[in-house]
Amino acid sequence: MQDILSILQTLHRPQLLMRAAHIGAVEYKRSAHLPRLLGYGQMPKTTVALLKLIEFEDELNTLRKSGESAYNLVRHIDVLIAIVGEARILRASRPNG
Repeated sequence: MQDILSILQTLHRPQLLMRAAHIGAVEYKRSAHLPRLLGYGQMPKTTVALLKLIEFEDELNTLRKSGESAYNLVRHIDVLIAIVGEARILRASRPNG
């Protein structure tokens, strides 16, 4: 399986979306954000959370690109914030990160 950080490197989103995500990620708090996005219960490991968030983000990005009325910009940014925040946590936890 491809490394999760390598998967993240292949994501290309509009600069404005990513800029908003990076700004929001400064205030990212795993315990507050993840339950709202992934559901309440046991907190998943960072890699598991990232895989679920990437899946959600892909669905949102498909809606964005197709111009669907169901697309929710705020939710998309919120998911991107969580992805950036979780990626930072994962990088910090790695020995060479």
